[in-house]
Amino acid sequence: MSTTPTAASRRLVLILCTLALSCSSGIAGFAAVSGDADAFIHCLAAAAVPPRLVHTPGSASYAATLVSSIRNLRFGLSYLSLDRRDRFAVLDLAALRDVRVDAKRAEAWVGSGATLGELYYAVGASSRTLAFPAGVCPTVGVGGHISGGGFGTLMRRYGLAADNVLDAVLVDADGRLLNRTTMGEGLFWAIRGGGGESFGVVLSWKLRLVRVPETVTVFTIRRPRNQSATDLITKWQEISPSLPRDVILRVVVQSQHAQFESLFLGRCHRLVRLMQARFPELGMTQSDCEEITWIQSTVYFAFYSSSKPLELLLDRGTEPDRYFKAKSDYVQEPIPRHAWESSWPWLEEHDAGLLILDPYGGEMGRISPAATPFPHRKGNLYNLQYYSFWFEHGAETLERHLSWVRGLYGEMAPYVSKNPRTGYVNYRDMDLGRNEIEGNVTSYTKGKVWGEKYFRGNFERLAVVKAMVDPDDFFRTEQSIPPLPSAKGWSSI
Repeated sequence: MSTTPTAASRRLVLILCTLALSCSSGIAGFAAVSGDADAFIHCLAAAAVPPRLVHTPGSASYAATLVSSIRNLRFGLSYLSLDRRDRFAVLDLAALRDVRVDAKRAEAWVGSGATLGELYYAVGASSRTLAFPAGVCPTVGVGGHISGGGFGTLMRRYGLAADNVLDAVLVDADGRLLNRTTMGEGLFWAIRGGGGESFGVVLSWKLRLVRVPETVTVFTIRRPRNQSATDLITKWQEISPSLPRDVILRVVVQSQHAQFESLFLGRCHRLVRLMQARFPELGMTQSDCEEITWIQSTVYFAFYSSSKPLELLLDRGTEPDRYFKAKSDYVQEPIPRHAWESSWPWLEEHDAGLLILDPYGGEMGRISPAATPFPHRKGNLYNLQYYSFWFEHGAETLERHLSWVRGLYGEMAPYVSKNPRTGYVNYRDMDLGRNEIEGNVTSYTKGKVWGEKYFRGNFERLAVVKAMVDPDDFFRTEQSIPPLPSAKGWSSI
């Protein structure tokens, strides 16, 4: 695939150019459109934007289009402004979902509107020995996932999704269509982990595909609390980050069980020997193994069964049916056994969620924290995610589940990263802070409060890039990168 946009891309470029160049007077930002909405729509019409591409609250297609890509009924920053005084526009990238794989070159071009499942399916159809390192949830959008870094079961061998981006096509705030060469290395650095809403709209990504054996091994071992789950989790913290980089062993803790899930880029007998040597307490045996292809492993981790059809990866979902709230931490020293033991009562509660522990190490520890905006490389044992989901409507139900997540998060404060207490930007958490507007641009000082928690020392460089490519803060949300006021003093980015 060349960097020439498809017909769908050209339509998107037209809209963006119109937004940026024709209708920008009276726009406070791309996500927050201030002023009169009718005037804004009239401006689009005057610029010959096809009416079928614009959906307003008065359109018959509005509701169906709005919910077509929603996964969280709580609505994230992709769908609303937290300040109800702000009007805003949503740019739907779902039509930009082409995936073109060049198996001989081990590369692929993928539209930002594609899902991880669609990407995996296309890669698996092209080769039994090619893969792409990204997350386990197939309905997650490629564009947002890569923009935040993107980790998954292959990260200990091949790093993040963002580490395997070769090129990208982006529309900036001036409506220009740019690739890696024309956008420059500073902006190319920023979009690979700096969040997906601050610098422009990425239409497509050129990806490096990675080599995997024809046969990989997976296992899932569930251990209840009364069968040493606490001791196993405590021991896991020291073992999992130091395992060979061809294996990942993650943990999901829910109710009164700890579930150990593994992917190994090799055959079962080798994994058995490794586990018996490094983690004999887990009691893993040959019967726990399943040998499958890499593409089957994506189904296995998404649906807990490798026998389900691969076509499930293509299911983008229908109307949203659940709410959820997530928070995250990075753990740099093993959490003591007594702390894990005290977490079980939280997991017994009626409205309890779950914990997901994803180990780092391997390739993650070899890449510089400054290589991309994602800084959580060296020094972190694992990422800890607090996740709650529910189906019932109502403010009281919402508050109970939010209280559970925030309460357990508070309990774990003594045992996780500090100064700042860091988190993963793809587990977007508005509790960490939100932007404020000063002089019609986002305040750098206010943004730094939450920004350094996601990006640590890389936040300042992101703000410099923002000041260079979008000084008027056209693309902004409540947690977008603010422009650094003093960025003119930087010689390069």
